Amino acid sequence: MTVTEVHIDEMMTPYPDKVRKNRKKHIIIKSAESAACPQIEANTRTIPGIISQRGCAYAGCKGVVIGPIKDMVTITHGPIGCGYYSWGTRRNKARSDDRTPPEKIYTNLCVSTDMQESDIVFGGEKKLAKMIDEVVAIFSPRGINICATCPIGLIGDDMGAVAKEAEERHGIPVIAYNCEGYKGVSQSAGHHIANNNLMERIIGSGTDPRTEEFVIYLLGEYNIGGDGWEIERMLTDIGYTVNCILTGDSSYEEIKDLHFADLNLVQCHRSINYIAEMMKTKYGTPWLKVNFIGVNATIQTLRDMATCFNNPELTRMTEVVIERELARITPALEKFRKICNGKTAFAYVGGSRSHHYQYLLRDLGMEVIVAGYEFAHRDDYEGRDVIPTIKTDADSKNIPELHLTPDEALYQEAHLHLGLSKEQYDTIAAQVPLGDYEGMYPIMRVGRIMVDDVNHYEAEEMIRQLKPDLVFSGVRDKYISHKMGVPSKQLHSYDYSGPYAGFNGAVIFARDVADALVTPAWKLITPPWEEKNGNRSDSDA
Repeated sequence: MTVTEVHIDEMMTPYPDKVRKNRKKHIIIKSAESAACPQIEANTRTIPGIISQRGCAYAGCKGVVIGPIKDMVTITHGPIGCGYYSWGTRRNKARSDDRTPPEKIYTNLCVSTDMQESDIVFGGEKKLAKMIDEVVAIFSPRGINICATCPIGLIGDDMGAVAKEAEERHGIPVIAYNCEGYKGVSQSAGHHIANNNLMERIIGSGTDPRTEEFVIYLLGEYNIGGDGWEIERMLTDIGYTVNCILTGDSSYEEIKDLHFADLNLVQCHRSINYIAEMMKTKYGTPWLKVNFIGVNATIQTLRDMATCFNNPELTRMTEVVIERELARITPALEKFRKICNGKTAFAYVGGSRSHHYQYLLRDLGMEVIVAGYEFAHRDDYEGRDVIPTIKTDADSKNIPELHLTPDEALYQEAHLHLGLSKEQYDTIAAQVPLGDYEGMYPIMRVGRIMVDDVNHYEAEEMIRQLKPDLVFSGVRDKYISHKMGVPSKQLHSYDYSGPYAGFNGAVIFARDVADALVTPAWKLITPPWEEKNGNRSDSDA
């Protein structure tokens, strides 16, 4: 069965009429007749009763953007379950350096106010204030983040007032994030809230500009399994100065100086595009959409970066590094490509990963036949050109917008950041994705499926009909395919592997995918619910 023969209507037969009408808007089959992406429904509420794979606004704020900042302690204000759920789930790696000694790295801590029933009844402000005092006494962090969970918004604790008083007592920044889980339809709302607070409270407060050339800030890279370090290795070899990986392996001290960048790189568009755009508005800093996932994608990104600076030596070193890396990894990739070639995959992942990993899978001869995001907006599918047409709904209005103006002292035009004339900048902007993102639809092949906020039932039905060889998923939905005898790779924290970025990452990824494809375990297991009388036979033992 080919992808174009998937009977979407038949799959949706069990749905009530209203649900069927809603879900059809979230599924697009790429047509050969239309180059433009049809409008897809995204960033809207999940239908009650459907088992969605989404996270909440708190997960997006604390678990994705704020948690990896290594020299700030993040306090979860709420019941212990929320703090425990977000404790160490993404494998954000961090290392010490001259500015951040080992004793100032707090990424692995799980700090919670552990709200009990009596606290919910009588309020938790005093408990939070005491927690802040204890954190300062024990750890002496450079700053403290406070992330609210659902009960806090419901009972009305004034975290902002508590944070302000704590700042005055201790002389360090204490930042409150009103990221209660219900604040948005998914964890994307938490990204936005975190971006706003970072921009308003930290970015731009530093006074220590770098004196080196080609100062790069990598935004939306969370250093899962060491991805950020692999990217930094390549860029440093070429001649760039990587001053900050936001927020993977980032520190408060580095984030303060973010406004001194020559160029911002945006890896995960969904989680960090707000900061990229706000920095462009306030400081004039240009940003480039990049993809370091996949050999060919990495090569294209490195060449786009060199084009931005229009520097002959940078261009020369870019080609030197590309040639060196290809010579080193190609033999290993060829070995794994023989196993992977011709195989098919699904990609149900958040961030920009369902888009990015299609390049790497194609490098291995594989094809993604179904791809979708858990918490995307329309521009993640259709491209940024549609942003002006997106109507603001009631849920989006829960998130305050920052209305920034150019900084009188620090703003300079984008071309000056890159050391270019206005004419040179305009020419380059027409060649590379400066300040733009095309979305996922253009790279999808005809007959392939894009699905937003896929649910448990739809995932099972598509696996049953299309029979992929491998499923790439988030933390929870990986087990859907396991139950059906189909291997899966978890791309939120890489199932304890990685890095997967850059040239070295491509080889590690290829090895892991090949291992999954040739492992017969999934087809040899009898699920407990299929065993006769609940007992495993001797032949199955």
